[in-house]
Amino acid sequence: MSETWTVDLPGERVLLREAGPADEAALLRLFEECEDWFTAATGLPSAPGDVQSLYYALPEGADPGDKVLLLVERGGEVAGLVDAVRDWPEPGAVAVGLFLLAPWARGRGLGRAVAESLLARGASRVTATVPAGWTAGERFLEGLGFTLEMGVLRRAEWLRKS
Repeated sequence: MSETWTVDLPGERVLLREAGPADEAALLRLFEECEDWFTAATGLPSAPGDVQSLYYALPEGADPGDKVLLLVERGGEVAGLVDAVRDWPEPGAVAVGLFLLAPWARGRGLGRAVAESLLARGASRVTATVPAGWTAGERFLEGLGFTLEMGVLRRAEWLRKS
């Protein structure tokens, strides 16, 4: 059974839970809704194969057992997705490959609440990527304390303060 936990967002019921095979249709809808992000990241809208590849995409050297796909549910609807690999590139670290919210769920504090909930789970280092020029994503990561590096796909890093 997969783990589920609530995210503290006043006035809303928000759950994080692991994605399963029954969630494919919801993920396809989410990817279609997030055409703006896919176009910024790849130059193209999402395609059905993007959902399938999500389950298998890993950074080089990562253990498939450390991959986790978390759905963000707001009011019973899939509002977002977090694709992460635990213990990569080193034990205690987390690499976030995708942190995606549907346009209708953006700008209301949901992303920050989800990210803070995940950061509070004890990772010593978190890395994330954001398409260069995706200003909202860059500001979001910087607001959480990430440091951005330059590049086509900008890498960001967050270190736990002792």
